[in-house]
Amino acid sequence: MAQLHPREQYPMVTIPAGRVKLRDDRIKKTWTVELDSFGLSPVPVTEAFYSVVMQTRERRLQGSNIPVANISWYDAIHFCNALSRQFGLKECYFAADGGEQIHYDREANGYRLPTEAEWQYACLAGTTGYRYGELDDIAWYHGNSEGRTHAVGVKEPNAWGLFDMIGNVWEWCWDQYDPLVYGSYRLFRGGSWAEEARGCGATCRRRSHPAFKIDDLGFRVARSI
Repeated sequence: MAQLHPREQYPMVTIPAGRVKLRDDRIKKTWTVELDSFGLSPVPVTEAFYSVVMQTRERRLQGSNIPVANISWYDAIHFCNALSRQFGLKECYFAADGGEQIHYDREANGYRLPTEAEWQYACLAGTTGYRYGELDDIAWYHGNSEGRTHAVGVKEPNAWGLFDMIGNVWEWCWDQYDPLVYGSYRLFRGGSWAEEARGCGATCRRRSHPAFKIDDLGFRVARSI
């Protein structure tokens, strides 16, 4: 399997430092997070790129520019570490407690999942509404997807040059949803090709077990600066 050249870094958009207000409608709580500048991939990880990094021989993943899906949170974590190794960077994640607990090394310079705050902040790109544009212009969702994923980067990007932040596939984030109530459940954001319009927005929050997989759930990668 072809290796990625260490000088050909995976393209990233530099997201400026700032702050974002998050909310959990379930418990009627809001909170503000201060963010340093970080890098975020302009599109979700595609089937073709996933195949190269993970050295899979699955025919369905070879040469496709659609977002990779049926990816668990654990799969996404393994991908981030594999991508970091390809470029000679320090892995962000390591396992403890027999592999059940995944820890994040915040001093590492490798690739990682965005936090929930980073994801929402990057999605809105300075806007204040539920979406950064008209839904049909920016997203593949139930109303226009014809029941499937589509090639990344086709719809209009947000103001920071990020595509498919809303629709196409849900995207895993690093964060746990609510450890006291839901244990290890992790967050995903953004809506998907299968989602109705109301579920495709910058503040829509969903959760599931980190081993959960489904055909409209993928991810994109981030990197600390």
